[in-house]
Amino acid sequence: MPVLDDAREIQGELVDLRRRLHREPELGLYLPRTQEKVLTAIDGLGLDVTVGESLSSVTAVLRGSRPGPAVLLRGDMDALPVAERTGLDFAAPVERMHACGHDLHTAMLAGAARLLAGQREKLCGDVIFMFQPGEEGYDGARHMVDEGVLDAAGGRVVAAYALHVMSMMPVGRFTTRSGPFLSASDTARVTVRGAGGHGSMPHTALDPIPAACEMVLALQAFVTRRFDIHDPVVITVGTIHGGTQHNVIPDDVCFEATVRSYSDAAHAIAKDGFARIVRGIADAHGLTADLEYDLLYPVTVNSDREARFAAETAIDLFGEQRFDWAAHPSAGSEDFSRVLAEVPGAMIMLGSPPAGIEDPARAPANHSPLAEFDESVLGDGAAFYADLALRRLAAEPAA
Repeated sequence: MPVLDDAREIQGELVDLRRRLHREPELGLYLPRTQEKVLTAIDGLGLDVTVGESLSSVTAVLRGSRPGPAVLLRGDMDALPVAERTGLDFAAPVERMHACGHDLHTAMLAGAARLLAGQREKLCGDVIFMFQPGEEGYDGARHMVDEGVLDAAGGRVVAAYALHVMSMMPVGRFTTRSGPFLSASDTARVTVRGAGGHGSMPHTALDPIPAACEMVLALQAFVTRRFDIHDPVVITVGTIHGGTQHNVIPDDVCFEATVRSYSDAAHAIAKDGFARIVRGIADAHGLTADLEYDLLYPVTVNSDREARFAAETAIDLFGEQRFDWAAHPSAGSEDFSRVLAEVPGAMIMLGSPPAGIEDPARAPANHSPLAEFDESVLGDGAAFYADLALRRLAAEPAA
């Protein structure tokens, strides 16, 4: 398979690019050094390249030698505000880290651009390479969609694909599923407002702490009693802050939560129920509760055709032993959902636990300060991206 052979020849270069990206992680929508490295990596490939206006994105279009539609391949580029503790000799020396593998995604997508540029004469259409900042909570995909990435080749893409490495899957194993693949993600910030006082005389104050504790527990009961177990919701309170000293009743307490769901119906119940619970408990205590409820990312929904196409491509390239259908959606969330809300496509996971680990399930998870990824998958990821584009364009009749 020429594309796989070519990918393995550039494996060393992909490792070098990944490590350079890893040493200089950047956060959010503004990634100037990362953008510069990407532009250098794809320079000379004959691509039509544009950069973002509201973010440090790179959109590169490869024009095929024959007319046809366009497909899109996406790689996210941003890091996380995590202090790295891997001990790697290319570890980031700052309070930021590529703990979710986006440095691998970027290197693989740059590799795919190189592979496909060498196969231009076989392309029956165009390929858009979407190098995206701001996946980690900044909705970078929405910004790029708003700036026209889906139409960058001149017409709306017929399919879009994204690849994501996972540290707790067997190395080199691909997985996806049709339909909901990743959850919707909302964020909620609650401020419980009371009246402070002395800890020895709570009857003279309006204590927000017990009310906030009741809210946290009531939200956990809520998800077990209001939702079908086959259409679940997860609510996790990740922060809670209040008070300054053991004998002082504070004026207010604040907590923040993430809310995950897989359907519009469950999402609506969760959003409405969350508000009723916190305000109802506050009212019962004679307090007030301010709620900021933000819709972060919608459900990531793979189209049936593109999920099956991605599965067939992985099996043809690497063999049946390298692919598994995911039995259930994941509770993670992704702004690639913005792309899949507009065009058919699929997100695919690729196992990349630390090299030499015997049980991937025991590896530090994505987002951990100890997260490591096996670089041996870089060439295979680049080949998979490239072959998806080659096969998908060949399967789509020209307009």
